[in-house]
Amino acid sequence: MRKHGNRLASMALVMALGTVLAGCAKAPPVSQAQPAAAGQWTTLVDEWVESDLKANPNSATYLGRHDYDGQFPDWSEAGLGNEIQRLKDFRARAAAIDARQLDAAATFERDYLYAVIDGRLFWLETADWPHRNPTWYYFDPGVYLDRPYGDLPRRMKDYTRWASNLPAAAAQVKANLKGPLPKAYIDIGMHTFGPLSAFLKTDVVKVFADVADPALRAEFDKQNAAAAAALADLQKHMESLRATQVENFAMGPELFAKMIYANERVDTPLAELEQMGLADMKRNQAALQEACATYAPGKTLRQCADKAAANKPDRNDTVGLARQQLVDLKRFVEEKGIVTIPGTEEARVKQSPPYNSQNSAYIDPTPPFEPTMPAYYNVAAFDPTWSKAKQLAYISAKSDLLFTSVHEVWPGHFLQFLHSNRSKSAMGRLYVGYAYAEGWAHYAEEMMWEAGLGNGDPEVRIGMLGNALKRNARFLSAIGLHTKGMTLEQSRRLFLDEGFQNEGESEQQAARGAYDPAYLNYTMGKLMIRKLRSDWCATRGGADNLPCWRQFHDAFLSHGGPPIPLVRGAMMGEPAKSAF
Repeated sequence: MRKHGNRLASMALVMALGTVLAGCAKAPPVSQAQPAAAGQWTTLVDEWVESDLKANPNSATYLGRHDYDGQFPDWSEAGLGNEIQRLKDFRARAAAIDARQLDAAATFERDYLYAVIDGRLFWLETADWPHRNPTWYYFDPGVYLDRPYGDLPRRMKDYTRWASNLPAAAAQVKANLKGPLPKAYIDIGMHTFGPLSAFLKTDVVKVFADVADPALRAEFDKQNAAAAAALADLQKHMESLRATQVENFAMGPELFAKMIYANERVDTPLAELEQMGLADMKRNQAALQEACATYAPGKTLRQCADKAAANKPDRNDTVGLARQQLVDLKRFVEEKGIVTIPGTEEARVKQSPPYNSQNSAYIDPTPPFEPTMPAYYNVAAFDPTWSKAKQLAYISAKSDLLFTSVHEVWPGHFLQFLHSNRSKSAMGRLYVGYAYAEGWAHYAEEMMWEAGLGNGDPEVRIGMLGNALKRNARFLSAIGLHTKGMTLEQSRRLFLDEGFQNEGESEQQAARGAYDPAYLNYTMGKLMIRKLRSDWCATRGGADNLPCWRQFHDAFLSHGGPPIPLVRGAMMGEPAKSAF
C-alpha cells in the first residue's frame, strides 16, 4: 500500500454507523436517541468533515473534492498550531454532547472520532512529526495526471494551480525540517523530493504535451518550472542537514505505546505484542519448511526461497503479469464466494512513477466523491542506479507478485474500498485507518491460500509465506528499532535471515522501519482480524466454515475502516478491546 499521507493514514477519520449486515453480526443493543442529542451529533459530524477537508485540501482533492484542486494545507508554525487547536476543539465539542442520549450507532461513531482525533494529535503534537519526518508531507500530483475527471486542458489548468502553490508549501516544509534529523529521515526525504522534481520536469511535461492552448501552456511551463525548482531546493536543504544528522531515530517504548493506542486503540503491552509477532513468524517459518520439503527437497530455506524468487515474469513484465493475475483472482473470489463484490469496477494496472518507487506496489483507490473514477494498481520498477544483480533481484517473482495482487486488489485494498465507498455514512465513504486497511489486505493473502488459491502448489504457498514473513519482520523491526535498541543493520539481517527476503528488499524494509514505525500494523491488524473471525464464526458453523467466512468478511467490511478493537466490540456485542 502506498505510504501514508493519504486516505489510509493522515485522513484516517470517522466512519459509518458501526452496524453490520442484517443477520450477520451481533451489534450492541440500539436505544432510541434523543432528538436533540441526535441532531447535535449529526451537525457535529457534518461540520467536522467539511472542516477537515478545508484544513487538508490536498487530501480533499485526493478524495475527489475538486473545489480544493491545487491547494495545500497551511504548514507554517501558525498553521500547525491552528490545526492542533481545531482538533482539540472538535474533540471537546464531541465530549460535550450528552453520551447518555446517543444510540449505539452514534456512540460507536463518537468513539471512532475520538480515536481519529487522538491519532492526529499524536503525530502533530506528541511525536512532532511535522518538524522531524519528511514523509509527513504530501506532494503527489497523481490526481491531475492519472484521473480522467476532466479533459486534459482542465486537468492541466488544475495542475498548474497546484504547481503555483507548491513553492510556498515547500518553503514551509523547509522551515519546519531544521534538524538535527535522523539520517534515515534525511535519506527518505532526499529519495522523495529530488526524484519528484525530476518527475515534474520530464514525465509531467509529457502528460500534457498535447494541450495546444498557448496561454495555458505558457503558464504551465512557468509554474511547473518553479515547482520543480522548489522541490530541487528542498532536496538541497535535506542534503545540507547531513552536517548535523544523527543516527538515533527511536521513539522509545513510552511514545511507541502511545502511538499504537492513539491510532489503533491497542493497549496490549509491548512485550506481549512482541511474543505474538515471534510466534506468528515461527508459525510461518514452519509452514515454509513444509512447503520447501516438497518444492526443493534437500535445500535450505534460503535456497528454497531463492528458487521461487528466480521464477520471474516473462520478459520481466510485472505490469503485464499483474493484469492477468487480477482477472484470475476476481474469478476465484467469485467462484469461491469469498466475499461480496459490490459493483463492476476494475483496477487499472500501471507502472508507478519513479519518485514513489520505494513502494514496490500500491493502490490508488477510487475516490469516494467520484465513484466512477478508476482505481490504479501501481507496480514499481527497480531503481536504475542499482547494480544489475540488485535490479534483477528487485523484480517480483510470479508467486510473490500474485500475493501482492491479492493484497492490493482482489480481495485486498481495492475490494475493501469498494465496500467503504458504499457506506451509508459519508464518514464511512471517506476515511479508513492504517491497521484496518493493511490488516485486511494482509489477512486476505493467507485467507485466499486457505480457501484454495494455487490448488496446493508449494511455489504459490511460498509466495504467500514470503509476504507473510516480510510483514512479521516489519512487526518485530518496528518494536525492536523503536523500543529495544535494534540497529538498521540488525533489522536488515532480520528481513534477510528470518524473513528470507532478498538483499535489496531487506535494505529497503529496514530503512522504512525508521521513518514508518507504524508499519507493524500489517501483522497486528491481521492477527486481530484472524482472532475476530475465529471467535465470530465459532457460533456460526466453526472457524473453518467457508460460508461463515463470507458472512464475516461482508460484516467486517461494512464498518468502513475504524480501529479494529471497535469493530470487534460491535460484532461481538462486547466492550471494545484489542484481542489477538
